[in-house]
Amino acid sequence: MARGLALPSRAGLACGAVLLALAIPAAPALAQDIAPVGDPLEVALTTGPLLPEEVLRSSALTFPAILEAFEREAAARSDQLSADGAFDLMLKGEYYDRLTGFYSGGFGKIEARQPLRPYGAEVFASYRLSDGTFPTYENEFNTNGLGEIKVGALFSLLRNRDIDSRRFAIEDTRLAASQARLDVMLVQLNVQLEALRAYWRWVAAGEEVRVYEELLEIAEARQVGLAREVREGARPAIALTENERNLLSRRTLLEQARRDLDIAANSLSFYLRGSDGRLIVPTREMLPDMARMKAIAPAEQLAATPVSAVIMKRPELQTFRLAIERANNRIALRRNDLAPSLTASVEVSRDFGPIGPGDASFDSTDTVVGLTFTVPLQRREARGRLQRAEAELRETELRQRRIADQIATEVGNILVTLDAAGKLTELARAEVQQANRMVEAERTRFRLGAADFFLVNLREEDAANARIRAIRAERDGRLAEASYNAATMNLTALGLE
Repeated sequence: MARGLALPSRAGLACGAVLLALAIPAAPALAQDIAPVGDPLEVALTTGPLLPEEVLRSSALTFPAILEAFEREAAARSDQLSADGAFDLMLKGEYYDRLTGFYSGGFGKIEARQPLRPYGAEVFASYRLSDGTFPTYENEFNTNGLGEIKVGALFSLLRNRDIDSRRFAIEDTRLAASQARLDVMLVQLNVQLEALRAYWRWVAAGEEVRVYEELLEIAEARQVGLAREVREGARPAIALTENERNLLSRRTLLEQARRDLDIAANSLSFYLRGSDGRLIVPTREMLPDMARMKAIAPAEQLAATPVSAVIMKRPELQTFRLAIERANNRIALRRNDLAPSLTASVEVSRDFGPIGPGDASFDSTDTVVGLTFTVPLQRREARGRLQRAEAELRETELRQRRIADQIATEVGNILVTLDAAGKLTELARAEVQQANRMVEAERTRFRLGAADFFLVNLREEDAANARIRAIRAERDGRLAEASYNAATMNLTALGLE
């Protein structure tokens, strides 16, 4: 019985995962790279015991919080695609014509522009063709008979040379998408842990019901014998009355245990779902044989892994590292805002074909360069944004340190709990053996007339209480093991691999 409670942590998570795997729609399953098993899982639930692997698979594939996390990741990936769009090739068309008046000039133009990441550059090329006559002040609209081709480029030499809002957005959304993926892992760890905890609580509650049922059966069997002895005058009537009171007490304990089992089953159904998302409430017939469950790993074996190595793997700290990188990028962007703007441009144009109304000056290759310089004199807005970005970076670094210390403390506490649970389980088993010996001895004395009914009843209840303590000690060990597997990201034990 104690052995049965020893496995609840890993078995529960695995069981939920299997149930959800068979019940989940195909798309979410593919999103997690876990092949759906299909409806046969639901059939298995009604034909055999519910195993932790099944619970873990079920929760991994169909639990809403996990599916929500995958959708958030998909949204973050979409933001990344949107940011990449800032460097899309742009095509622009323009048409200009006079419908009435002395001049008849008009032109058509098509231009393509391609932003580039190095130096915040932009290259462009255009083709323009004019027709008719233009006034002197619009002479630049003229082209030769086959039109004009122009190519050019713009370069940022100071501000926006190394970073600008477009390049910042691309890098920031990439990091945000990575954080979203880590958030998926964190949600999976928490869900699988809770699924295992729910599973082992359900298993332990089932074991406790069995103990109280056996205790009640003993009292009911004794009631038959006492009734016969009272009729024969071998026992006083008060013995029958005392046992009837004992029956009521044990029935009360059994009803309370059944209530706890029903509550535990309902809690487990939150992680155990069908393919349509409906909750599957496990029945008592689905309780596993605890004697076949794998034993809990010793705390000394688990503690062999250095805590520092465990902490480095945690998704929370990986998320903080990405957050710090994002904060540094934001600081770089804000420092860029403080720099003056110096933009260089170069363009080459050439007209082709017969010389048009624009005269011979258009029959040449023109190369033009230019510089544009701007600078805000006070730059208070830029300085304020920079100071805020630096403060946010310091805050993130402090939070990272706090969370790292918190995780280290939690892992240490889990190991202490697991070690204590193992010792308490052994003590509880020894107590059960001693209590059973006392029960047998007291029953023998009672049959020989050397003991009264009160002592027999007391010994039986002591033995039942010892069994309950052993069950709960094993349950606590399973819960601690599940917590350790989640804290150390043991994905295999959590049904995520």
